[in-house]
Amino acid sequence: MFSRLVRLYTGLVLYGASDAMLVRAALGLDPWDVFHQGLARHTGISIGAVSIVVGAAVLLLWWPLRQRPGLGTLSNVVLVGSAMDATLALLPYHAAPAWRIPLLLSGVLLNGLATGLYITARLGPGPRDGLMTGLHRRTGRSLRLIRTGIELSVLAAGFALGGGVGVGTVLYALAIGPLAQFFLRVLEVRPPAPARAPEPVVAKTI
Repeated sequence: MFSRLVRLYTGLVLYGASDAMLVRAALGLDPWDVFHQGLARHTGISIGAVSIVVGAAVLLLWWPLRQRPGLGTLSNVVLVGSAMDATLALLPYHAAPAWRIPLLLSGVLLNGLATGLYITARLGPGPRDGLMTGLHRRTGRSLRLIRTGIELSVLAAGFALGGGVGVGTVLYALAIGPLAQFFLRVLEVRPPAPARAPEPVVAKTI
């Protein structure tokens, strides 16, 4: 359990940090953060605080879907947004492409690693992932279709609110699936192989 908690909280902190890196790169955000940034610009509160509020609101949608949150779910709501705001406070913005492009690439890569860490902890999905799986179970539609529908909806809403859409949004959409799959495979904890029974000792006869 200790190892799983370390994976969970390390993954959530790194996830928030990677989101902040994409914000500072200013080349386009992932769909949910486009939505968060759009809301932040209209409400005057930080993007991390918006992420927390939206995560809590999405979690309420679990009730009619009969989804059960875990420790990882509740931690995700609070910790990702908090880590995002903390990283933004420490990470400066530079207009030079020589800074922004590597920051974007590093943020997407770190996001894939963070996803692998918190998922392999197996302590509950994030609120947005749980919404996807809950709708899949209730409607019978494919996970791919539901995820695409949700992310296109929040992306369109975020763009209408003034959230940042750009090349980073496209890069994230294309890269995060393969990256998450790679890190899930690398980080997956496999049970130890059962010990083999010792070979029977056969007395030699002369």
